[in-house]
Amino acid sequence: MTEPQRPLSPQSAPPATANPARPLRVVVVDDHAMFRTGVKSEIGRAVQVVGEGQDVPTAVAAITATRPDVVLLDVHLPGGGGVEVLKQVLAVNPDQRFLALSVSDAAEDVIGVIRAGARGYVTKSIDGEELIAAIRRVAEGDAVFSPRLAGFVLDAFSGAIDIASVDEDLDRLSVREREVLRLIARGYAYKEVAKELFISIKTVETHVSSVLRKLQLSNRHQLTRWATDRRLV
Repeated sequence: MTEPQRPLSPQSAPPATANPARPLRVVVVDDHAMFRTGVKSEIGRAVQVVGEGQDVPTAVAAITATRPDVVLLDVHLPGGGGVEVLKQVLAVNPDQRFLALSVSDAAEDVIGVIRAGARGYVTKSIDGEELIAAIRRVAEGDAVFSPRLAGFVLDAFSGAIDIASVDEDLDRLSVREREVLRLIARGYAYKEVAKELFISIKTVETHVSSVLRKLQLSNRHQLTRWATDRRLV
């Protein structure tokens, strides 16, 4: 079977050059210090954590300075997000390998970082042993995805998800509007959205009105269907 075009394919990488006699070297990038500490505790017995970052500038600096075997990269970071980290690092070192590790399982987040060059994507529900195994596979040159997330990538290849349309529409929304959109589409009441995002109910109403206007939708039902059709929930 002829291999499809690869606009969303991870960056090609040569076989891993890590010395099998030493532990894999990893940089952990996440904007929550407690989460970074937890990850280091989980994987530290099997890999060597050589650096960490909390936003785009600190992540790029740590990766550039240490040149790890694998970078564990959160998708949502101050300063431009995981995609910006990928762009800056891969422009200098195209062989650097990244494994996205995020709480988000939204299609546009998964496909966005894969398009930018990550070799895999797993969610933060993964346990320590599975994460260590995923790091090793990425270091060896494999692509690694949680099962549901792999479906997004396959759908993107097959055309079942109109990625160009999703990107264009979502680009109109702010980060906060996207968060509100997902929660509303999942069936949250305004009060529940406000509690989840630590904002007022009035602010939720304002964001919902803005989302409906920007996406040219009329009501909450249409918004939910729009998000569901695009695998955003």
